[in-house]
Amino acid sequence: MGVGDVSKRILVGRKLRSAQLGETLLPKRIAFPVFASDALSSVAYAPDEIFIILALAGVTYYSFSLWVGLAVAVVMLIVVASYRYNVHAYPSGGGDYEIATVNLGPRAGVTVAAALIVDYVLVVAVSLSSAAQYVASAVDVLEDHRVLVALVLVLLLALMNLRGVRESGTSFAVPAYLFMFALGGMCAWGLARLIVGNLPEAASSEFEILPTEGYDGTITTLALVFLVARAFSSGCAALTGVEAISNGVPAFQRPKSRNAATTLLLLGLIAITLMMSVVSLARAMDVKYVDPHDMDRLVNQDGSPVGADYHQDTLIAQIAHGVFDNFPPGFYLVVVATGIILVLASNTAFNGFPVLGSILAKDGFLPRQLGARGDRLAYSNGIIILTGMAIALIVAFDAEVTRLIQLYIVGVFVSFTLSQFGMVKHWTRLLSTERDPVERKRMQRARVVNGTGFAITGAVLIVVMLTKFVQGAWITVIAMAAFILIMVSIKRHYDNVALELAADEQDKLLPTRVHAIVLVSKLHKPTLRALAFAKATRPNALEGVYVSVDTADTARLLEEWDERNTGVPLKVLHSPYREVVRPIVEYASEIRRANPRGVVAVYIPEYVVGRWWEQLLHNQTALRLKGRLLFTPGVMVTSVPYQLRSSQVAREREEREAPWMRSGDLRTGRVDGDDRQITK
Repeated sequence: MGVGDVSKRILVGRKLRSAQLGETLLPKRIAFPVFASDALSSVAYAPDEIFIILALAGVTYYSFSLWVGLAVAVVMLIVVASYRYNVHAYPSGGGDYEIATVNLGPRAGVTVAAALIVDYVLVVAVSLSSAAQYVASAVDVLEDHRVLVALVLVLLLALMNLRGVRESGTSFAVPAYLFMFALGGMCAWGLARLIVGNLPEAASSEFEILPTEGYDGTITTLALVFLVARAFSSGCAALTGVEAISNGVPAFQRPKSRNAATTLLLLGLIAITLMMSVVSLARAMDVKYVDPHDMDRLVNQDGSPVGADYHQDTLIAQIAHGVFDNFPPGFYLVVVATGIILVLASNTAFNGFPVLGSILAKDGFLPRQLGARGDRLAYSNGIIILTGMAIALIVAFDAEVTRLIQLYIVGVFVSFTLSQFGMVKHWTRLLSTERDPVERKRMQRARVVNGTGFAITGAVLIVVMLTKFVQGAWITVIAMAAFILIMVSIKRHYDNVALELAADEQDKLLPTRVHAIVLVSKLHKPTLRALAFAKATRPNALEGVYVSVDTADTARLLEEWDERNTGVPLKVLHSPYREVVRPIVEYASEIRRANPRGVVAVYIPEYVVGRWWEQLLHNQTALRLKGRLLFTPGVMVTSVPYQLRSSQVAREREEREAPWMRSGDLRTGRVDGDDRQITK
């Protein structure tokens, strides 16, 4: 086994057989942290964004935070209720993409797919950038290295998921439940202290916030509505991740749909409870929180700046510091657990994106390589592509959550809105043929729920577009348009290729003539083997072809050719500019033009070596020649291998990798159903 193979096995693990796919399915207790962690993690940054937006007008407008949080909670409940019907109606894993495609047509499906792709990439970038912030809150020396921290987390997540869905889910189950315990305990203890009256104020409560330009003084009703709408649209980041469960239904254990629906319900209830608790405690503790890029607006009571040395902790970190003022381990537990759940949120995207990519690949909208499972039965190519795009985004936006969050939400609500509209059409279509009163009543109830979801998510999408477009949402729109264009182009390419490759009666016709040429560099064993192989195919014409770049070498070869008496004529192509590839391509093209219905068969002798560095010393001209001839119509290329002694090294390596398989075992039927046992 080579060094690369050993490293791969250490990092990724041993290969799994296709028959073991069922072993990777997830029970609810594991599926919950795998697929629900995205929405749960929004508790770590959605309240922060609400307070940041309201702070634009000053501390007074923090009073709207609870109402904004309640509005977000209502929308989440409606979306969760709607998606419970989605997973029952479409359990195949296509999720919003499948619903839109089946009920609204391919264009709507591609639009949803583009929105989901952008959303999954942003989930990774936003969550891990936020996780890096929490790491910096716990370890001050990492404050200036958040990009590096985020990139390391991306690579670790990618590695975990390359090892397989079940293994990554099991690894993250305990930390996910730890987060719910830690944050739930903080909220419960904080609310209890609030009730008894000994809840301390946050450390930032002693500061003041200067309103931004346009919000100083008394603002108009229109400005207030726009401010609250912006806070609401930012808070709707809490809804990201709901669609991941509908895309991940195939990964659940049976009954898949019911388990996915139960997970959705638990997700909604827990996420809403935690989010409202955080918002309530932040308001009660008089937390002051501003955009990290506008720290000059955070001032002391006398109006002086807080100073460049002041580090603004996240909302949850400030709350935990106050709630556990006499118990520092509680603070660190909350901060660490929150950072971990943000990593888990990215894991949701690492599970959802590859599945979506495999479905799109099957439908021809993405490269077919995305539909192939890797050694560990995960969609490895999708995981690698998601990793690359997330890394690019984190680096481009310097791991700043506030900048990245402006790109968020748009894609989520595009998929929400179109999928709910598709579900309304789905139930309407079924109702037109259903006659059972009980089933009709169930379908009518489902249509009302999905219709409400369509109306609410559509309204939120409009609000998001109006309030976030200038702040950065336009980048998301452009990215979605680019992905749509790419997917449509790939689909067109595959359709055109399928049309060209479709068999017809003309394909039964035999070529009128086969002209075979064997490329000759020297008269040695590889050349003689290629000549023998070419003779065995019995072409209409056979000749050796040699490119002359040196007169002395050419004369020597002609002399040896006559002495050997191969029975095959030798054609010498003179190349005054010492080119080898071009003369052969031009000669093959001339033969083809002389007989358009014929075929030119080119036989190329090649050395087979056993070490990678030896490959660099041989066959380079053959590789270039094959690359050129592939684009020449009517020309077929055949490599005739000749195994050098060093190729034995590669053969022995393969035998060491699979010592259980001996030559001839498969042919003689000595391999039973288990591919690692040979019957005696």
